[in-house]
Amino acid sequence: MSQALAALPLAELAERAAEVRDRSFGTRVTYSPKVFIPLTMLCRDKCGYCTFAQPPARLDSPYLTPEQVLEIATSGARAGCHEALFTLGERPELRYPAAADWLAARGWDSTVHYLVEMCRLVRDETGLLPHANPGALAADELAALREVAPSQGMMLESLNPHLDCHRGSPDKTPTRRLATLEAAGELSIPYTTGILVGIGESLDDRLVAIEAIAASHARWGHVQEVIVQNFLPKAGTSMHNMPACPPDEYAQAIALARLLLPPEVHLQAPPNLSDDFGGLLSCGIDDWGGVSPVTADHVNPERPWPALDRLRDVTEERQFTLAPRLTIYPEYVHRPERWLAEANRFAVMDRSDAEGLGRDDPGAQMPERTMENLQAGSGADVLAADENSTQWYSGGAGHLPTDLMGGPSFAHGAVREVLDGVMAGERVGHEEIVTLFGARGPEVVAVGEVADELRREAVGDVVTWVYNRNINYTNVCTFKCKFCGFSKGPLSLNLRGTPYMLSLADIQERVIEAAELGATEVTLQGGIHPSFDGDYYIDVCRAIHEVVPDMHLHGFTALEVIEGAKRLGESLVDYLMRLKEAGLKSLPGTAAEILDDSVRAVLCPDKISTAEWLECHEAAHAVGLHSNITIMFGSVEHPKHWANHIVATRELQQRTGGFTEWVPLPFVHMASPIYLRKGARRGPTFRETLLMHAVPRIAYRGLIDNVQVSWVKIGLQGAQQILRAGANDLGGTLMDENISRAAGAQHGQGLTEQDFRHLAEPVGRRLRQRLTGYQPADGAPAVASRVLRPTDNATDRKLIPLESLGTRV
Repeated sequence: MSQALAALPLAELAERAAEVRDRSFGTRVTYSPKVFIPLTMLCRDKCGYCTFAQPPARLDSPYLTPEQVLEIATSGARAGCHEALFTLGERPELRYPAAADWLAARGWDSTVHYLVEMCRLVRDETGLLPHANPGALAADELAALREVAPSQGMMLESLNPHLDCHRGSPDKTPTRRLATLEAAGELSIPYTTGILVGIGESLDDRLVAIEAIAASHARWGHVQEVIVQNFLPKAGTSMHNMPACPPDEYAQAIALARLLLPPEVHLQAPPNLSDDFGGLLSCGIDDWGGVSPVTADHVNPERPWPALDRLRDVTEERQFTLAPRLTIYPEYVHRPERWLAEANRFAVMDRSDAEGLGRDDPGAQMPERTMENLQAGSGADVLAADENSTQWYSGGAGHLPTDLMGGPSFAHGAVREVLDGVMAGERVGHEEIVTLFGARGPEVVAVGEVADELRREAVGDVVTWVYNRNINYTNVCTFKCKFCGFSKGPLSLNLRGTPYMLSLADIQERVIEAAELGATEVTLQGGIHPSFDGDYYIDVCRAIHEVVPDMHLHGFTALEVIEGAKRLGESLVDYLMRLKEAGLKSLPGTAAEILDDSVRAVLCPDKISTAEWLECHEAAHAVGLHSNITIMFGSVEHPKHWANHIVATRELQQRTGGFTEWVPLPFVHMASPIYLRKGARRGPTFRETLLMHAVPRIAYRGLIDNVQVSWVKIGLQGAQQILRAGANDLGGTLMDENISRAAGAQHGQGLTEQDFRHLAEPVGRRLRQRLTGYQPADGAPAVASRVLRPTDNATDRKLIPLESLGTRV
């Protein structure tokens, strides 16, 4: 087969290779933002093409010190890199006494063992993911590096044992290289390898090397990427007079690699080694390899990296999109139990987006340190610890999101196909939803533009808001949701603030205050206190109705409703009817998190199931209570889970029509227990956040007209941008919002009508106050017109003895 392929005309060969790439990876091309750390430039091998290796006399020191390593790594982390690529010569201590002496003086017996500790240092101090590239290693050395580096690599280069360029290079023998490749597979190490084209090898030699890589991957599944690199002569080497690899031979080698390797293996060509690197895309590559904004290519220092803007422009000119990745690809990120040592799993998760690629918000991402709480009477005041990161995070007030909707707009391939279907009136299914969530670069703009057109079609150019107040009546909860920074254990004083419980009088006071300030809605949510029975929620409704009869009572999650009914032994319908008679008008969609039980088993294993959440809302709709759909995204789940959530709620909406709005709630990581215990990502990226508003606008077309943006989690600048991508509602003024702030959100609480106007008008939208059910509030009688001060009887009523709860536990 390989000989037959090699005989094809180059144009046909490249076309076939590109078709394989397109089927496997679509229009996405990846790269790794990295910093290069040349741990040592000494090497015992004498390769005829190499300018990286130097003798001791030309170096200030045989090795970089830990301080120098950390300085380089920190500069990379501050520049937004995800990877620390350790480049080094092979076993220099066996050739140079200076290397052996330097290591021995510091307690190291080998270069590899020093490398292990430097990888550990970089990972732990900067959060960068080490990629170790030390050459041919024994199995025990590979295993030691696996504990500190998520990925490793070694170029196979060629399996021809007679090449002049490898004379005097004991580590370049084919048997040593192949043994290393095999051992890496046996140890489940995500591995990078490749061939060097134009160093004197024949076409048959290239085919043999590619087929050997393919065979090793077939046995172990560990070859995550293959580099096809072209030889360029360098001054000062024995091959300086050799001709550079001819472009056609290079293109042929790339195309052959794409066709002979398994289709899931990623194929890389370095962009800095070709003058017209955009043309390499036509040969079947899907990755540009490492590109550093900080350091040179130490192996090819005469060939500078293209600036990231140029890399993106060239990629997009060829109708592809560019996406940053980690040292390991998503296929390996999503199977950490096999491919990652336990010590590396959180480091990888912390830099991952929902697809397992690298987070793409610009700026520095530094490791979070421990969270300390300030004295928090409300349970909502936290001390943010990560002052060195400059990326946008949900809930973080310090850094603005990038302007995604201000860039170019285009989409090709699968995203274009889905959008064309949407504009033709087709409804997107599960796979199409996942495809849209994978949009990158100009595709994001295209998705946002379609969503905004559908917004205009559904609700026009009006942006709505509701005047409301949050009342979180207790932060004591018997459930143990791993993401919740708000709830406290009963009588516990050791978890970020004091547990509390509002009395009915407290709640009435807050409702009266809200009414007198102009609020039309109060939102009621709290923990499930162990002393509650189902009548508590009914008495809360009655207490509110007694003092402000016209206030819209938007309250009680599906968890609270189900627990209330269960503790009274009532059916959901009967219990919801009693709540409605007591004054409840609508249910919030919270407690949904992700409506996928495999995700809920991680986030909230003792909470209600997906089916129970759906059943509760269906029952609410049946008795005339409308509700909304929320999703808490950006912790442990992936786009397929988002699609499951959307499809399940869409099916319910088709039956009942009772959902009024879609409300995405990005996970706020800073003080969330699951993040502090290293079990979750650090929230969604801004691209994911924007798409979580745009894609559902498309998916719920004709079924749900309103898409709300949570300014308290996303911030005002982010919310304004999302208004251009399908959103039409800014939610509420949120006086006394505590739950997001308890998780670390820093956007404050309470906006005014003027604040909302400043958001809406610059993007050409008209502001309108609404009621909870989206009726216009203009002209509606003020709820404060019928405020009734509580009677002594109402004020004093308590469901649970004061000695059990009190106003502050």
